[in-house]
Amino acid sequence: MPETGRSLLDSVRHALVVHAHPDDEVLAGGALLRELHERGARVTLVTCTRGELGEIVDGALPDATSIGELAAVRERELRGSLDALGIDEHRWLGTVPARAEGLEPRDYRDSGMRWLRPGLAGPADETDLRSLSVAPLEEVTADLAAAIAHDGPDLVISYDATGGYGHPDHVRAREASLAASAAAGVRFAELVEQSERALAAEIGDLEWFDLEQHRAAVVAALRSHRTQLTVDDDGASLVHSGGQRQDVHLAIGLREVVA
Repeated sequence: MPETGRSLLDSVRHALVVHAHPDDEVLAGGALLRELHERGARVTLVTCTRGELGEIVDGALPDATSIGELAAVRERELRGSLDALGIDEHRWLGTVPARAEGLEPRDYRDSGMRWLRPGLAGPADETDLRSLSVAPLEEVTADLAAAIAHDGPDLVISYDATGGYGHPDHVRAREASLAASAAAGVRFAELVEQSERALAAEIGDLEWFDLEQHRAAVVAALRSHRTQLTVDDDGASLVHSGGQRQDVHLAIGLREVVA
């Protein structure tokens, strides 16, 4: 935990943030990324997959849209979110500079998921062998290590040990991010969602950020992901493509983790 009166972010000049799919960058701590931008820190986002298996909002795309076409749409949607949040640089995992030297570029595929119970996801019944969650951990870690070496961040940020809600791609992104940052000697911090705040506070070393001042930026970023969610007119809540409703989250926790 930072010294009393100081924030973990006070010393950050360049943060590298690792997320699994387009829209995770805003749904899981988007206000924090905007806060880093407002503090003058450089922000680099690494997105691991194109989110090819994400559900689609009814009517957002033609019924015959292919997985490849959806991937291209989600790439375009992500660009709008990057602009709204003030993210300086973006990398696709598996593509230089987020690709280990000597390896051919690869597109890590969305692994998909299934709901085990409300709020907790698990692996899909079938997983493409090109998917992130079944890629060798050593390869994913090496790709993130390449991004860290190229960009030179002083803080790496990604999910907590559960991946936020259990999605296998989130879990793999966290595992590889933590391993790569430890190998590079760069600090690592995990995101703590509102639903985990009480439990995380009991564990300790949690810094909480209430960032209502960034609502406009977060809502703009969310609205760029039109195939995945719909934001209410007042910007207070949203509905996911699967029908789940939630408030627009502007509070997020951050905890430094030592591997």
